[in-house]
Amino acid sequence: MANNRTIPTGGGGIRSFTVPFRVFTSAITIALCLFFTISFLFTTNSHSTYDDLNQSGFHIVSRGFGYTRRSVLALKSDPLKPRLYQIQKQADDHRSLALVYASYARKLKLESSKLVRIFADLSRNFSGLISKPSYRALLNSLNSDAVSVDESVVRQFEKEVKERIKVTRQVIGEAKNSFDNQLKIQKLKDTIFAVNEQLTKAKKQGAFSNLIAAKSIPKSLHCLAMRLMEERIAHPDKYIDEGKPTPPELEDPNLYHYAIFSDNVIAASVVLNSATKNAKEPWKHVFHVVTDKMNLGAMQVMCKLKDYNGAHIEVKAVEDYKFLNSSYVPVLRQLESANLQDFYFRNKLENATKDTTNMKFRNPKYLSILNHLRFYLPEMYPKLHRILFLDDDIVVQKDLTGLWKIDMNGKVNGAVETCFGSFHRYAQYMNFSHPLIKAKFNPKACAWAYGMNFFDLDAWRREKVHRRISLLAES
Repeated sequence: MANNRTIPTGGGGIRSFTVPFRVFTSAITIALCLFFTISFLFTTNSHSTYDDLNQSGFHIVSRGFGYTRRSVLALKSDPLKPRLYQIQKQADDHRSLALVYASYARKLKLESSKLVRIFADLSRNFSGLISKPSYRALLNSLNSDAVSVDESVVRQFEKEVKERIKVTRQVIGEAKNSFDNQLKIQKLKDTIFAVNEQLTKAKKQGAFSNLIAAKSIPKSLHCLAMRLMEERIAHPDKYIDEGKPTPPELEDPNLYHYAIFSDNVIAASVVLNSATKNAKEPWKHVFHVVTDKMNLGAMQVMCKLKDYNGAHIEVKAVEDYKFLNSSYVPVLRQLESANLQDFYFRNKLENATKDTTNMKFRNPKYLSILNHLRFYLPEMYPKLHRILFLDDDIVVQKDLTGLWKIDMNGKVNGAVETCFGSFHRYAQYMNFSHPLIKAKFNPKACAWAYGMNFFDLDAWRREKVHRRISLLAES
């Protein structure tokens, strides 16, 4: 049987259609059967789950009718669980924030303040709260859809978390000024360190360039020593002093005597020229030039070719002083040391640029005995009373005879003081880790310039300075 309906159309006519009522009724019946079947299945599952939990020792708090069975959607998504998840996330975030601030406080060197301890305590409080047995079980329920959440426990957990969050934010707010100031200080320190690094690098480069410039000479003077030796070989009779009597002026203590120890022909010539040019009575000045065997010929030719305004010039080699051997001079034994030679010659470029302060002291010229001859002046010139030592980098600009009028008051050495602040103190030159040096010298005592030294040779002999130097050199 069919139910016939008529529906009026817009044109005034009637259109009829037939709906099979039996089919419609069957569809509704099937849908209802499916719904009740599914509900029965989930209700049975809830009973069994509840029984299993009770048998396992879990006591579920009931509200209203002892235990409220949730619907299918509630089991899949408990309304309290998202809230619990947000509370846990806030606690973890603020715990991590406290740890970050504690680490940052250590980086800014705030260990002496209370901030590091406070942030560490805040982090431990969050960790301790989450580790409580009641809250631990509550948080574990987030991983299980079958376990319900107790709202009262969630509220208590949320309350304690919010209290700790409030304290954490308050501490961070109060500490912000300290962090800002310390951050500025740290940035300033980093800037100063970077500038100091650049300054040190520039100083090293400048010192190294100065050394190169000091060794540079005009092209016209290149190979000067070789050209002087060529002259000596071509005219040997003009430059040989062997067999000739020693001029009395060389040993006359009433004249003005100078000592110049150098293997640099050009540098020695500059000292001689400048000293004799500015001397009022150059014929009363006697210069004792000592060089090594290799440069002896060139030095002799240079001194013979020039008149030097009538000044007296004596040129000798170190080897001419027979007493200067390793048995009498401890420094010679040290100069032959392999370790000392490695210090000056191995990796020369690295050694030269490693330390700006000691760069000039790594010059291999200090291995030469010429650099140590000044300690043996009384033995080298036994008939003299006073002598002025000039280094080969000196340019004399006035008459120096006034130095011989100075009353030395029994002192051995007269020199120019060069102490300015910490500059040129004993600590820069001597090894004060050695017990003997530590006992005998003051590290803050003022050193002096070696370029010009006026020695009272009689006082030197009287005080037996040579013996003290030998003891220090051997120890």
